[in-house]
Amino acid sequence: MTELTHFNQAGEAYMVDVGDKAITQRVAVTEGYIDMQPETLALLVGGGHKKGDVLGIARIAGIMASKKTADLIPLCHPLPITHVDITLSPNLEKNHVHCQTTVKTNGQTGVEMEALTATACALLTIYDMCKAVDRGMVIHSLQLLAKDGGKSGHWQR
Repeated sequence: MTELTHFNQAGEAYMVDVGDKAITQRVAVTEGYIDMQPETLALLVGGGHKKGDVLGIARIAGIMASKKTADLIPLCHPLPITHVDITLSPNLEKNHVHCQTTVKTNGQTGVEMEALTATACALLTIYDMCKAVDRGMVIHSLQLLAKDGGKSGHWQR
């Protein structure tokens, strides 16, 4: 692909017409990280956070965000998501939580934006729930790992 798809011949932003595309199974896998102080991660992992199960709440937030992507990203199509899996893995040696998200649908356009939005929102929820004890947390490396389906087929980082 050598050109941007969300602009017409006049250079105006528009929603891409996917009406003639075949309905295929679409899958996207994304990841991101949130770095934090060792004490913050210990609190999160140990279940001692007074706000409750941080990772469980972050997982639900990510799932909800995937379903609201078209409300947040202006030219994104609303999609009937068939599956969302979010894995949040604390790493005590690196003082971070790794988030990996898989989103699936049967549709005419991909779910990369839904997976990226889910990962970002899950990490932002961790930040929100832990900011009282660690305002220096850093969210980074939000990226697409793989996608499958549609005319362009399989892509992997």
